[in-house]
Amino acid sequence: MSSQRLDRTLSCFCIGDPNGAYPIVDATGSRLYPGRWNSADTPVIYAFEHYSTAMLEKLVHGAGHLLPTQHYVKITIPRGVSYEAVTKDTLRGWDAPEPRLSRAYGARWIRERRSLILVVPSFVARIERNVLINPAHEAFGRIETDLAEPVWWDARLFQR
Repeated sequence: MSSQRLDRTLSCFCIGDPNGAYPIVDATGSRLYPGRWNSADTPVIYAFEHYSTAMLEKLVHGAGHLLPTQHYVKITIPRGVSYEAVTKDTLRGWDAPEPRLSRAYGARWIRERRSLILVVPSFVARIERNVLINPAHEAFGRIETDLAEPVWWDARLFQR
């Protein structure tokens, strides 16, 4: 894959606890708990193209136990920064239960700093996309974040 330049601004979302040990837009969580697209030695920021996908991902990873202090942050990635995109067709096997292939791909992308963002399919909502942000990339300082706003969780999401 080769990197391209964004021809528009891109908005994405992160959810976290503003009173927690780490900022909401931070790669520490991915270092402590590597995800589908990174290893412990290649921290990355997992963001989501849609607010609802961010909520779904948080629900899945929180196993139904979320702190009531969850907030979301809207991230704006400016026009002209570099990006790459992975689709289900360009990286067959990205969705294997054991994410060896996707993790190796993402870790290599992070280490090589090929682009600021990597757009990948969401494992949880297959037609949605996640936006990985490489904090080690030279253009990282160009992203902007809004102030954190509270997430309202509908209690029915937690009923069994």
